[in-house]
Amino acid sequence: MNKLLIALGLTATVALVGCSKEKQPETGATTGEHLENAAEQAGHDISDATNHAADETAVAADNAADNAKEAAANAKEAAKDATAAVAGSVEEGAANVREKAEN
Repeated sequence: MNKLLIALGLTATVALVGCSKEKQPETGATTGEHLENAAEQAGHDISDATNHAADETAVAADNAADNAKEAAANAKEAAKDATAAVAGSVEEGAANVREKAEN
């Protein structure tokens, strides 16, 4: 958004400074034509900035989804490991109880 505002500000500044001269520009364009061209360029700049922002947003969303999938897979593995550790402890405890009961 900041880039967009900077681009618009620069375009407006260039248009106003370039067209405020008393001498007619070498192109033969009128002040109105310069303003029209500046507005058209600003429209293109806005479109380019919007497309760029949309592309970056899509990439960020894809990365976030990939990271979430990876985190979910890691959490699943951690849960399996924790469950196995608890089951092992329970079995060991049961074996100890059984051994004491037999003695």
